[in-house]
Amino acid sequence: MSNVTIAIAGRQYTVACGAGEEAHVEGLGALINGKLAGMGNTSGQSEARLLLYAALLLADELQEANERAKTMEEAQALDYEATAARLEALAGQLENADQHS
Repeated sequence: MSNVTIAIAGRQYTVACGAGEEAHVEGLGALINGKLAGMGNTSGQSEARLLLYAALLLADELQEANERAKTMEEAQALDYEATAARLEALAGQLENADQHS
């Protein structure tokens, strides 16, 4: 186990992580901090509320990415089916051409 210190909204947090995961956790902290920074003027908001907003923004992005990935997988499946149908048609044409030769 390792400890990593990340800065979020001007505060330092020490987080435990597995050995070798330090850079990954630091990157996640930077991502959260970036979300908070992108929210604009957050003065007067509690720390818990700010972290909630950041979590909601990140969850929304994750959901959108999952939906895009699902749509891409479905499109690939349709493309594979269309390609398989074309190959079967070509194979049939080749068989017919060989039988008539």
